[in-house]
Amino acid sequence: MRRGLKASRAHTIWAIMNTLTETFADKLLGFTLPTRNARARAVRLDTVIADVLSAHDYPPPVTHLLSEALVLAALMGGLLKADGDDAQLTMQAQTKTGVVSLLVCDYRGGKLRGYADFDAERLAKLGANPSLSALFGEGFLAITFETGAEQRYQGIVPLEGETLAEACEAYFSQSEQVPTMIRIASRSSGTDCVAAGLLIQHLPDGEEGRERLHVRLDHPDWEHVSTMASTISHDELLDPSLSLEDITWRLFHEEDEIRIQPGNPLARGCRCSADYYVSVLKRFPESERAEMRGEDGQIAVDCAFCAKKFELAL
Repeated sequence: MRRGLKASRAHTIWAIMNTLTETFADKLLGFTLPTRNARARAVRLDTVIADVLSAHDYPPPVTHLLSEALVLAALMGGLLKADGDDAQLTMQAQTKTGVVSLLVCDYRGGKLRGYADFDAERLAKLGANPSLSALFGEGFLAITFETGAEQRYQGIVPLEGETLAEACEAYFSQSEQVPTMIRIASRSSGTDCVAAGLLIQHLPDGEEGRERLHVRLDHPDWEHVSTMASTISHDELLDPSLSLEDITWRLFHEEDEIRIQPGNPLARGCRCSADYYVSVLKRFPESERAEMRGEDGQIAVDCAFCAKKFELAL
């Protein structure tokens, strides 16, 4: 099946909801295909990635890995129904034996942050383009959705596949049982990096007495949508002159209806503060806080996400 790049708009109801400008970078775009029971999120990150990476001097393989993880956090965070301080998506990849011991990203109300901890000496021996298995070994991926009011659910899957995107697809398949396709592209040159992604899902049919779509992975609607979405190219996702709305149109212009749902503008957002760390440290017994204090009587705390340093007296 092939997609054309030109078609008469008379064949499609192009429902743009509250859209005044097109989306090019650092903003989420959501859309649905109502007649196909599908929803999607698309994003292209530019300044956000630069801001997150500026906190640490990451080597190219980790820059690529963290960029992909930030795109995934934005895509999955954009699925949250509640959007604010009480709604958060956290993605954490961890291993005890890998070169990258920890990778964590989270999304809350359009704010993204991320951090990677790795063994620089071991990483240098892997070459320029190490595989996911070479970076993590036998690790796991945990994805946690928090929607407020103590509503929290988490899924954990083995860190398998060629990319983090494949591991996330496995999460949705195993933990959510929702057919999901994710495509990620990234490009870096020195300290400049841009990354983009598309996530599309087939939603369950919730009507009582009818078969849920997640038990029919061969559903013809999903086969059609995933086939069309898979034609997106690396260059299209990253093209700065091509808006995310244009990408949506290129992929699905033959559908009866496309509903565009503009999402949050995105930015780096670290939530560290002196007050927060003081509240955490107060939970420790005085005997343990005494061991943390330096010669000046203060406790030094570094934020792994943004590299800020705090000197706290308590």
